[in-house]
Amino acid sequence: ISSRRCIVYCSFRCSFRFRSSLSLQRQQLTMADLQPWAVVLIAMACVIAGLYLLWRIVLLLAPGLYRSMIKNNGISVDDFVGGPPKAASAFKSWLLNRLSVGSRVAKKVDFYPLKTEDSDKVPGLKVTSRNENGVNDSSAGKPPVVVGTIRMGFGHHRIAYAATSWGLGGESSNDRETWFHDFLNIDSEEAQMIKDTDKLYSKGSRLASELGGVVEKFWGSLTKSGDEDSLRVTYQFSEHMLPLINGLDKNSPIIATHSMVACAAVAAGFKNVINLVIDNHAQWFVIVPGALNLVQGPSNYHSFLKMGVPEKDLALAGHWIPRDLVEGIPDACARRTARRKAGKPLRIIIPVGGAGAQRKFIVSMVGALSGLVKEGKVQLFLNAADHEHMKSAFVGALEANGVDYDEVTDMNGVREFKEKMLTGEPSKNVTLFAYDDYFTAVATTDILCNVADVLACKPSELAFYPIPKLMIRRVGDHEAYSALRASELGDGTLEVREVPLAVKYVKLFMSTNLLEVMNKSIDDNNKIGIYDGCKNAMRLALERAEQM
Repeated sequence: ISSRRCIVYCSFRCSFRFRSSLSLQRQQLTMADLQPWAVVLIAMACVIAGLYLLWRIVLLLAPGLYRSMIKNNGISVDDFVGGPPKAASAFKSWLLNRLSVGSRVAKKVDFYPLKTEDSDKVPGLKVTSRNENGVNDSSAGKPPVVVGTIRMGFGHHRIAYAATSWGLGGESSNDRETWFHDFLNIDSEEAQMIKDTDKLYSKGSRLASELGGVVEKFWGSLTKSGDEDSLRVTYQFSEHMLPLINGLDKNSPIIATHSMVACAAVAAGFKNVINLVIDNHAQWFVIVPGALNLVQGPSNYHSFLKMGVPEKDLALAGHWIPRDLVEGIPDACARRTARRKAGKPLRIIIPVGGAGAQRKFIVSMVGALSGLVKEGKVQLFLNAADHEHMKSAFVGALEANGVDYDEVTDMNGVREFKEKMLTGEPSKNVTLFAYDDYFTAVATTDILCNVADVLACKPSELAFYPIPKLMIRRVGDHEAYSALRASELGDGTLEVREVPLAVKYVKLFMSTNLLEVMNKSIDDNNKIGIYDGCKNAMRLALERAEQM
C-alpha cells in the first residue's frame, strides 16, 4: 500500500510540474509572439506614463522655483495681475527666464557712469552714453526729463523721438533738459543681452513675412498672446537691466517707450515713471506695475480695465506723434487736398520697418505700381532705411520695370528734399532713401509725412500717424487692431493683404474723393486732441515732477 501511494504521489507531482512548465512556456511564447504594433503601443504607453509622472514632479517643484526667482524683486507683478500663478504658469515663467538669462544673478545695485552729449541730429537734445572715465554727468538745473527707449526695430525709437520733441522748446525749455536714454547706447553686458533677444525677434518677423502660410500664422499667434506670464517674464528680464538706468537721477521723470525700460525704472526706485503703451491690442507685457500707463485709444483703455489694471495706473492720452507733424496738420491736409483737386501726381511714401521684413510684398507692390509711375500719375518715396538688402531689392524692382530714380543718402538731403516738395515736384517720379546710420533711417518717414499724400505701411506705430494711410500686410497679428483703429478714425484703410487690392486703393485715391475725406477726418481728429499723446505725456511727466 505504501508503495502504491508513493507511486501515485510521484505521478501526481510529475504531472503537476509538467503542466506548470507547459503553461509557463505558453506564456513565454505569447509575449514573444506579440505583433510589432503591440510592442510599439506598450512602449509608447510606458513613455507617456513616464512623462506624465515627470510632469507631475515638475508641477510640484514649480511653485518653489518661481518663488526663488522672484524673492528679491523690487515690485510684485503677481499683486498687479491678480495673484500668484498656477503651477504650470509658474514653471513656464521660470523656464522662459532661465532660457533668457541662464543662471545669471541680476546686478541690481550696480550702475554705469553716464555722460551726455548734444545730439548732432536734434537741436537741444542731450543723448546719454557710457562714460568710460567713471564720472557721472548731471543736469545743471532741475533733474532732466529722461525719455528712455530701446532700439528694437524702429517703433520704440520713433515714439521716443516724438516724445522728446515736446520737451524741446515750449513749456519745458527753461528749467529742465531733455535726455534721450537708449539702453543699447550703453556698451555693456546687459545691452548685449537685449541685442541677442532682438535678433531672434527680427529673424522671426522676416521669416514669417517671407514664408507666409503656417509660419506666418504661428508667428502671428505668438505676437498677440501676451498673458500674465508674459509680463512676469518681461519684468524678470528687466531686473537684469537696472545697471543701465541706475546712473540717472532718481528724481528725474522717466517717459518710457518700451515696457522693459519702464519696468527697470520702477524696480530701480524711480517714482515718476510714465509708460507709453504701444499698439491697439491689450496685452499684459506692454503695461508696467508701478508706472502710469498711457494708451493711445479707448479700446485699449477699456480692455486693460477689464483685464484688471487699476484705474490709477492707466490713462487715455492720444497717439504718439512728434510735434512737427501735429503742428503741421492743418497745412499738410490743405496741401494734399489742393494737390488732389489740381490733378497732381499721387505721392506715396513706402517705408521699411526696423526688422527689415515685408520685402516680398513691398517689392511686388512697387512693381505693380511701375506703370502708373511711368505715366506720371504716381510718385514714390521709398525709404529703404539702413537695410542694405531692402535697398538692393528696391533697385532690382525699379530696374526690372525700367523705372528711373534719384537717391538720397543723408539727413541734409532729406531736409532739402522736404523743402523742395513743399512748393515743387521731384526731378524723378521715384526717390530712394537709403542710409548707413540708424537715426536718419527712422526720421526720414517722419520728415516726409507732411509732404506726402499717402503713407503705405504695415499697421505698426505708423498706423496712428496723421496722414492718409494705406495699411498693407501686417507682420504680427497684434498689428491688425492698429489698422482697425486707423480705419475707424477715418485716416486709414483696413489692412490690405494682397498687392492687387493695394493697387486698387491707389487708384481710388486718384479717382474718388477718398483722399479728401481722410484729410478732413485728420483735421477733425486733430481738433479734439487725438494726436496729442506725446504732448500729454510730457505735460503729465512735468506736472508730476513738480508735485513730488
